[in-house]
Amino acid sequence: MYHRVLGWPPEGPQLRLDYRAFAYAGKFHTPNAGVVVTLDPEARPTAALDLDGPPPAPVDDVGGDRAADEWVDPDDPVVAAVACNADRTDESVVWLRYVTVRRDRRGEGIGPRLTRFVAARAPERFETARIAVNNPFSYHALWKAGFADTGRETGLAERVLERPTDAAAPNDPERYRAGLRSFGDRDLSADEVAFLEHKQKAGPPARIGTE
Repeated sequence: MYHRVLGWPPEGPQLRLDYRAFAYAGKFHTPNAGVVVTLDPEARPTAALDLDGPPPAPVDDVGGDRAADEWVDPDDPVVAAVACNADRTDESVVWLRYVTVRRDRRGEGIGPRLTRFVAARAPERFETARIAVNNPFSYHALWKAGFADTGRETGLAERVLERPTDAAAPNDPERYRAGLRSFGDRDLSADEVAFLEHKQKAGPPARIGTE
């Protein structure tokens, strides 16, 4: 697999993704966003990328009686994607708004590697990369990619993480645990509670490269 910048905001293309295989598919078909993808060289040629085509079908039009995984096209060259935009008040900041990994490729660590790649390719345009997360799994994954907790939350109670685009943020165990604790008073699943307890004891993960 390899990563590719299709365009930075606001010049990025409108990428058409299938709702049945990707979460947030419609968010990649909006104007003024940047788009970065992970591609599978064993799949169809990247010329098959559906750029600036018609918008994806509404989510109500897909699914039916078939299991979601049955809709995945293993020949789709796109394995994962990130949509980003510049901060409205600080042009030196890029926000990673949506990260999606194809259903059949989740759990392989693709998301952290892709977000790490986005930050590493952004220094010529942006000084800081930010992202907001609403669960401990995403928090931990973004920490792997060199992001760190800011102690701030959005109006939607999402935890804000950031990193310089030219280097990983300091891998501070206390800062990592403080951010994790912020999820403790939320309505979490049993898996999230177990994950939270384990990671609080284990401490922050090692940072990853871009591959």
